[in-house]
Amino acid sequence: MKDIDEQLRGLFMEAVKTVAAKKGVELPEGFDVFLERPRRPELGDWATTVAMQLAKTFGERPLDLANEIISNLPQNPHVEHITVAGPGFINISLTREWEASLLREILSSPEEYGRSDLGGGRRVQVEFVSANPTGPLHVGHGRGAAVGDVTANILAMAGWRVEREYYINDAGLQMELLGRSVQSRYFELLGEPDKAPFPEDGYKGDYTYDLARGIIEAEGDRFLRVRLEESLPAFITRSAREILKWIKKDLDDFRVHFDVWYSEKALYEKNLVDETICFLKDRGYTYEKDGALWFRSTAFGDEKDRVLIRSNGSPTYFASDVAYHKDKFDRGFDMVVDVWGADHHGYIPRMKAAVQALGRSPEDLEILLIQLVNLFSGEGQVSMSKRSGEFVTLRQVIDEVGVDATRYFFLMRRCDSPLDFDLELAKQASLENPVYYVQYACARINSIFREAASRGVSLPTVEALDIASLGTAEEKKLIKTLSTFPEEMGGAASELAPHRLVNFAYQLAGDFHVFYNANRVLGAGEPLEQSRLLLVRATQVVLEKTLDILGISIPERM
Repeated sequence: MKDIDEQLRGLFMEAVKTVAAKKGVELPEGFDVFLERPRRPELGDWATTVAMQLAKTFGERPLDLANEIISNLPQNPHVEHITVAGPGFINISLTREWEASLLREILSSPEEYGRSDLGGGRRVQVEFVSANPTGPLHVGHGRGAAVGDVTANILAMAGWRVEREYYINDAGLQMELLGRSVQSRYFELLGEPDKAPFPEDGYKGDYTYDLARGIIEAEGDRFLRVRLEESLPAFITRSAREILKWIKKDLDDFRVHFDVWYSEKALYEKNLVDETICFLKDRGYTYEKDGALWFRSTAFGDEKDRVLIRSNGSPTYFASDVAYHKDKFDRGFDMVVDVWGADHHGYIPRMKAAVQALGRSPEDLEILLIQLVNLFSGEGQVSMSKRSGEFVTLRQVIDEVGVDATRYFFLMRRCDSPLDFDLELAKQASLENPVYYVQYACARINSIFREAASRGVSLPTVEALDIASLGTAEEKKLIKTLSTFPEEMGGAASELAPHRLVNFAYQLAGDFHVFYNANRVLGAGEPLEQSRLLLVRATQVVLEKTLDILGISIPERM
């Protein structure tokens, strides 16, 4: 069934065009009808301000134009009545038969409900987490993992062909610093700390001792007799490999999986950085100054030009990032989504400039910024110091509150807004805990069907639905919320906004709880019992689908 909002937009667009033709008025270029949900349910199911938008174009009062548009609307079996309110708001109420058709659609095609063709089968790559393999994942990485994973799920539902990628930053000075840090711990543990002083900016976490112990177990003390510079590559390689194992294990337990793990070193091994530099040179987007090679990023709106090759001949991080993104598009992706930490905000203009220099539209690169996570416990805010902070790693938070609560809380707010994560609330088995509140709705639904089975009552067929019997305010509100799922999915996909689905799940769960507390399902008598069972099943379909997209488990009992 074509979504009702699309049907209504089509009806109003046709009416507007009819009125414009009668009056000889030309509509503004690109004009479209905008629909919204009324703030008060008694005003109807949908509303539009089309008359107020076009009043100036038509040279009429919005109220008069609204009535003219309504009088020229084509008939639609799902529209019950239309009213004009205030200065020209048009409110639309839908029929009970439309509600019945909605429930039938959910029940008959549960896998398809909420899907769209927004992506049109185009390819999109979502690259997220991409933490340096220099230490365990922290909570910021965890939030980025949840956002990236659910964004990929949403895009897949919206008709995109999705590929998830982790970019392993395994080249450069940070890796050398990790190697020297572990090397120093190795010498310290073997009683020779003075032979390998700890680097000033080294990685101080206790995990560096764990890495050093692992090397001692595998190699013994043989590196004590090898020059520091000669043994350094072994410390770098072994440490990075072990940390990457930790990262993969943490992400796997967090229900986050990648199609591709892409090594930064591969850019240099395949000569892709040099090839990208030549590509930009050939198109006149570079110049030399002060012995360095610069990219003309100001030609594409950046505030200043950026260095690609330093005066000492070494490429910058920006150069490798440009090469990496060129390789992404060369692999055939129509759109690339990068999930970055908020501290990379200033990096966006130069990457957008680079994408344009590569011959792509700046809209082909979408960047989601992940703001900070503030952890709170019963004693106040938890320190985030890598040296001594408790719950600083993703693993510690998962172990403390569980995967479901961790994912839910990470996704509750817009990703570019700071997030306060209440660890004590996340652990509560009460309706005050939002993830418990949502999952409890699933458990209640399952309990209804278990009880029905114990009474020998099976789920009725769709044909048994009697929409006229579902007349309580709670039933109507629940049906209306179910109807918003496709638009929430579409909005989440077009805005790359996973938090919209968290809000939807909470709303749907709340409406179900209200329905459950006010209305008897089993034993309500025919045909009401059958219709309510079908309504409960439709709610189960949509709620479980939402939680599946969010990567949150669906409990049978709680």
